[in-house]
Amino acid sequence: MATRQSPLRLAILASGEGTTLEAIASACANRELTGEIVVVISNNRDSGALRRARESSLHYVHLSALTHTNPEELDGAMLEALVHAKAELVVLAGFMKKVGPRVLAAFSGRILNTHPALLPKYGGHGMYGRRVHEAVLAALEPNSGVSVHLVTGEYDAGPVIAQVQVPVLAGDTVDTLAERVQTVERTFLIQTLQGIACRS
Repeated sequence: MATRQSPLRLAILASGEGTTLEAIASACANRELTGEIVVVISNNRDSGALRRARESSLHYVHLSALTHTNPEELDGAMLEALVHAKAELVVLAGFMKKVGPRVLAAFSGRILNTHPALLPKYGGHGMYGRRVHEAVLAALEPNSGVSVHLVTGEYDAGPVIAQVQVPVLAGDTVDTLAERVQTVERTFLIQTLQGIACRS
């Protein structure tokens, strides 16, 4: 596959610990991913993602209802941060808020999210984290997996651009299935991003 000459400029939106952010940063540093993280945005001022960004000397910003009580102003501030960073692709890495309409319009087709199941199954409002794996196990599914999809105004409703299966094993618990899916999720996301980098 051809190698992109200039790094794909990535914006990472994260609410939690930031393990996916760290995996992407490591892949960029190791040249597994022809990318560069140009901004990290979190709606949680105490998030591990912001701590990791600080420790890695990445540009970061906290934007939430604490910084902008008006949702339209918050949407505008996020768009300004993305444009200022000259982001080409936005990656939701455990971002627990809906992306605003101005950002969705400006970055249409350029905002990605990962979901720890094979969409359209087990997606939608409230389906995240343990709830997804609990539902997969309760339904006795033979496989779970990872979906990378475009972000729209509805949870997990955007077109799926890549999927990979993860088998459900006999005796799986929510924790064992979650751990296995999360391991695949990080690797698969980086592979998907590299594919985008090489095509753009």
